[in-house]
Amino acid sequence: MSFRIPGYTEALDDSSDIVVPQDDYGLYAIDILDPSLLIKLFHVTDVYHFHDMIDMLVDHGYKKGTTLFGYGYDFRQSNRIEQTIDGLKEKLETAYNASGGRKVNLISHSMGRLQVSCFISLHSDVFSKYVNKWITIATPFQGALGCINDSLLTGLQFVEGLESYFFVSRWSMHQLLVECPSIYEMLPNPEFKWKKKPEILVWKKDKKNEDSVKLETYSSSECVELFVEALKDNEIEYNKKTIPLPFNQDIYKWAATTRKMLNNMRLPQGIEFYNIYGTSLDTPFDVCYGSEIDPINDPSDICHTLPEYSYVDGDGTVPAESAMADGFEAIERAGIPGAHRALLRDELVFEYIRKWLGIQEPSMSRVKTSKVVDVGPA
Repeated sequence: MSFRIPGYTEALDDSSDIVVPQDDYGLYAIDILDPSLLIKLFHVTDVYHFHDMIDMLVDHGYKKGTTLFGYGYDFRQSNRIEQTIDGLKEKLETAYNASGGRKVNLISHSMGRLQVSCFISLHSDVFSKYVNKWITIATPFQGALGCINDSLLTGLQFVEGLESYFFVSRWSMHQLLVECPSIYEMLPNPEFKWKKKPEILVWKKDKKNEDSVKLETYSSSECVELFVEALKDNEIEYNKKTIPLPFNQDIYKWAATTRKMLNNMRLPQGIEFYNIYGTSLDTPFDVCYGSEIDPINDPSDICHTLPEYSYVDGDGTVPAESAMADGFEAIERAGIPGAHRALLRDELVFEYIRKWLGIQEPSMSRVKTSKVVDVGPA
């Protein structure tokens, strides 16, 4: 991958292009992350995204292409690039017009909120025109802390256990994420007043005394120094060429501007906001590399070690402290025990969504449904 145009990650192979499918009124792209027959055959729910929620809404009277739409986007890219923002604008307008001018109810998951917030910052008037209610689920409002810090250093295991064989390896994912603007945009917010500031800790050999070790700590504002040191020799082999993949300072500067945009965003008047966040799971917060017994010799060694986490309450990916801190005047917030992606198929989550959307059970008399657009990465 490469970062040539601000906010965009592009393929190294100029002959290939990655596109987000628009099939099934945009719902196909956010249904199952890997829609292959094998995944469906073995019912690998870890890669199900909005699948069960789409089924639930259809069962309660929503009609694809009339009252139900999806908006998928390339998760690698910045949340404020023109292509993505314009696409969301077009999707909201399509949903609005398909209903004869009834406002849209928007459901976003995880990073989908960053995109919606960037959209509001750039097109507040358009958002007010088309949107009635906005429901967020498992959102890293202030960053994903341990998971994101570690993903830039050692990668990300998207799914665990036997199901991991169906997906990209941790190291391959690492080499991808180093060039993803969206990942930089989910780094911990250094301006947020955390109960305890998140840190990266590294046990290092003392260069002055090789028989001793020392523990160095890096705050959210200091971690860039560590990223630069650890990734200075990072590289990939592609098409018989060695391509350097250091920590990308240009992407970091771009993401810092995005963070300022998110911090300054205000919800337009008249929008009803609801927040569902995950609880009851150990969720990475601080990250530690090396140990007193087995310290890190060189910062670049960090990329080839496994981290030790300190944990807080959350959904296993986003700490509850971050997911609760939306900064808006919410109509209601609900903490629900569950994992980050599993919340999208949780029956209690569905109960809240039906309540907030005013949906009655199928056995009851039909009610007039509002437009719903689900926002999720592809």
